[in-house]
Amino acid sequence: MAEGVTDTGAQYGTVVGLVYIFNLIVGTGALTMPAAFQQAGWLVSLILIVLLAFISYVTVTIVTEVMAVANAVLRLERHGSQTSHEEPEDTKEEVPLLQGRSLDVDKLFDISERIEMGKMAKMFFNSVGEKLFYLCIVIYLYGDMSIYVAAVPKSLRDTVCTWRPFNETNCNKSLSDTEPCWTSSSLTRMDAYRIFVACFILALGPFVFFNVQKTKILQVITGSARWLAFGIMIVLAVMQLAQHKGEGRPAIGNIAGVPNLFGVCVYSFMCHHSLPSLITPIKDKSKLYKVLAADYILILSFYALLSFTGIYTFKSIQDLYTLNFLPDECGNNSVTSVKFFQYFLALFPVFTLSTNFPIIAITLRNNLQTLFLKPDRDYSKYVRNLFPILAVIPPTIVAMVTNEVEILVGITGSYAGAGIQYVIPALLVYFARKDPLVTEYRNYHRSPFSHVGWIILILAWSVICVGFVTVNHIITRK
Repeated sequence: MAEGVTDTGAQYGTVVGLVYIFNLIVGTGALTMPAAFQQAGWLVSLILIVLLAFISYVTVTIVTEVMAVANAVLRLERHGSQTSHEEPEDTKEEVPLLQGRSLDVDKLFDISERIEMGKMAKMFFNSVGEKLFYLCIVIYLYGDMSIYVAAVPKSLRDTVCTWRPFNETNCNKSLSDTEPCWTSSSLTRMDAYRIFVACFILALGPFVFFNVQKTKILQVITGSARWLAFGIMIVLAVMQLAQHKGEGRPAIGNIAGVPNLFGVCVYSFMCHHSLPSLITPIKDKSKLYKVLAADYILILSFYALLSFTGIYTFKSIQDLYTLNFLPDECGNNSVTSVKFFQYFLALFPVFTLSTNFPIIAITLRNNLQTLFLKPDRDYSKYVRNLFPILAVIPPTIVAMVTNEVEILVGITGSYAGAGIQYVIPALLVYFARKDPLVTEYRNYHRSPFSHVGWIILILAWSVICVGFVTVNHIITRK
């Protein structure tokens, strides 16, 4: 492998890695954070988000440790295969990388080869554990897809539907899905939403049958749009507060809002499944955990700033925060009279989520194939074409039934998200540390939270939180 290059491409500096991780974490979940804060109360929300950010950071360091162990195991296996030969065969291309070389123990745990979580699950779990891992990933991706399929049409619906109540008595009530979309039309807002769902799937669904990659140019465009949108929302809210025009009076705490806030926070700090692609290319990993800690502090501060300015500016917050910047129910300009700001913010999820949707859909398709198909068997094109359909249809059905994006984010984060962010990392690191090939070596990428008590704490925390969320959902349904 050439100097300065990994199997993921050219390496980059620590600061660039910090930016990439920041951009990966801060996404759709941030748009639902202010509404979740308002429902749970400002003090309870602040305490919970700090706690969840810390636990998420702990499991990020644990996944990083497992990546280092996985690299070491592969090096030792290749070195072992070399020593089993009487004479090294340096001329053959298929010879393992370390063949003909002595094993450099000082670099044994270097994270230089990208090893995805699926491969780590195969290395350290048994066959049942591996299948459960892929099942958890698939459920999470289904939830992710449902959020995308609901968020984009909802943003379009709320942008194009122009009917507003003319009776001043009803002026401040929230518009329901049963009310008309336009004055001269019999279509309800829900009808318009479902039409946009169908258009969205017809336009982007076919991409799941192919392989597409997010280009660097597209990353720059969507990243720039994201930060322009977040910057505008924060500045507009701060201006309202500076002029003493804030209408928000958030409660200190409301236990009923905590379960949804938990799911939103877990979803909003999710990056674990993409860590191998982001961390492996970083050149200098000597201060990796400090860099990750700085990233989490920045993200936590950003979420707090976005949410607190929102809950004190708006009396009522939409589940997609960007929709609060459209004219209010009375047709007035609630925050800004600048049309560009209004419609750029309202349509911001449409542009960014639409570009990500094909990538998420293809990832889901590939994981479904891994879960159900045997790698050593050939399947007909009809069987393989079934999986793109299976990837798209369930999220579409969910989106047709509900457009409550915040609830979808909360459920996805509370269950599958908790599995990916808590349970899987804890179990992976437990079995990775017991691998007989590496027990006698010192892992210099070992997590600062290396005591077995942290594994027990994370697993117990996940059980308590998921149990609390489940009981709350049962009670609220009665």
